[in-house]
Amino acid sequence: MNIQTIISNKVSQAMIAAGAPADSDAQVRPCAKAQFGDYQVNGVMAAARKLGIAPKLFAEQVVKGLQLENIISKVEIAGPGFINLSLDNQFITDKIEFALHAPKLGIDPVEPQTIVVDYSGPNVAKEMHVGHLRSTIIGDAVVRTLEFIGHHVIRANHLGDWGTQFGMLIAWLEKIENDNTTDIALSDLAVFYREAKHQFDSDPEFAQRARAYVVRLQGGDEYCRQLWRKLVAVTIAQNQIAYQRLNVTLTSDNIMGESRYNSMLPDIVADLITQGLAVESQGTTLVYLEEYKNKVGEPMGVIIQKKDGGYLYSTTDIACVKYRYETLGADRILYYVDSRQHQHLLQAWTIARKAGYIPESLPVEHHMFGMMLGKDGKPFKTRSGDTVKLTCLLNEAIERAGRLVAAKNPHMPEDELKKVAEVVAIGAVKYADLSKNRTTDYIFNWDSMLALEGNTAPYIQYAWTRAATLIKRAAINENINKNIDENGLTLPLVITDEYEITLAKQLIQFEEAVVCVGNEGMPHIMCGYLYHLAGLFSAFYEHCKILNAATEQIRQSRLKLVLLTARTLKQGLEILGIMTVERM
Repeated sequence: MNIQTIISNKVSQAMIAAGAPADSDAQVRPCAKAQFGDYQVNGVMAAARKLGIAPKLFAEQVVKGLQLENIISKVEIAGPGFINLSLDNQFITDKIEFALHAPKLGIDPVEPQTIVVDYSGPNVAKEMHVGHLRSTIIGDAVVRTLEFIGHHVIRANHLGDWGTQFGMLIAWLEKIENDNTTDIALSDLAVFYREAKHQFDSDPEFAQRARAYVVRLQGGDEYCRQLWRKLVAVTIAQNQIAYQRLNVTLTSDNIMGESRYNSMLPDIVADLITQGLAVESQGTTLVYLEEYKNKVGEPMGVIIQKKDGGYLYSTTDIACVKYRYETLGADRILYYVDSRQHQHLLQAWTIARKAGYIPESLPVEHHMFGMMLGKDGKPFKTRSGDTVKLTCLLNEAIERAGRLVAAKNPHMPEDELKKVAEVVAIGAVKYADLSKNRTTDYIFNWDSMLALEGNTAPYIQYAWTRAATLIKRAAINENINKNIDENGLTLPLVITDEYEITLAKQLIQFEEAVVCVGNEGMPHIMCGYLYHLAGLFSAFYEHCKILNAATEQIRQSRLKLVLLTARTLKQGLEILGIMTVERM
């Protein structure tokens, strides 16, 4: 159990013993400023108001009942009723020693859940662009975090591989196959889609044939299915190259496209009608939801089947969440989908709950994210105004990083330079996104993201490189699975210097950051933690002699801090999907 949770439980017990309601929230948070201590209790004032007691008086009663021996060395009541807590040094050293020897840096095992995470979700016959970046890398960071904690995670790449546009795409693929130009056309999916759309808009005969192919495809026509599978296969192959370059864990096995749920749709519509949830109106089937009102205050109608018998995204998303609960056995479902889809998703889930397809107790969470913007504050585009292809973005990042690394290491061998540039570039692009609160827009800036100073991936990667170099010079095996005693660090840890203490405190709070990312789906919390850790390690490195420490006791203690710092930085970056290199 992480320190914040331990303290929260203890404070809650003391508050209840002092007369607070059983559901009182202790609201324990890390102190914003070190001079106030390590943790602050903010929930006393709210509980005191409910009891009609002066907050400071109630805080004194809570403090008297606190049982935090061997954890907290100092308790202070501040202001109108805040309680500030300072960690005990022996508790800190014990936690450091435990983290060095225990699996997963000492993080407690959890009761594993089956968690389905929906992320990335590109479209067939469209090349991935920067608009897919946030969903892909934020979702993947959360997936990695949840797996590290100990949950069973099912990756769900909800590929856009169904719908009315596929009649157009199939008709165009049929035409170019007859013209023997398939390979050329499919080598650039963006061109393929654009040409198909132009033909659809300009040629009435082609458009009529395309519409007929939609019906045939949805009806299971093998000829249409064969062409459709070809489009899907080419798209998946191109997407997989992007995932590998981004160090994203998605594979073709994780694809759960819209087509997977097609066979469920007729039964769902029929069942919703039978239950009285859906009604027919002028040939269209709708579900009216009291929870959502239109502009005149009437219940909003959600269409689940069109007049021509076609189904909508709402129908697919109802089937999708039903499948994830009933077939995949989800205990929790997370969606990393554009914020503009929020109401649409909530409506689909509301219908699914009303129909009994998923229980009220099942957490289904839409983890929205903002947009990537250019320096002008507008959506990130090329100079000509086109959407930036993901491949082009990554190529430019590697080119820029290569120039920076070469300038810093003019004698680095070409093959090593190429590897370092790629690791630094991809890490920088990902971290620039992940370090921002996902709910906000952010400005994409090449110069700041590749800087060796500030809250960037290169800064944290360099901190790890520095720690790894120290470990190598001290002839310590940095393998996280090795017992540190095998490396001769047999003396007990003793920390007295202020730089040692502040670094050690940050190290033992790693579990709090991991758990928070898993609970809230906010990778920027881990980024903030790693940035702060890298800064504290840098200060420790500059002010404390390590290899040439005054005594062997101090040398070993400081090497233990270096070793745990290296492991924590590397594990934190791995959770974010960012790699490290031994030389930068």
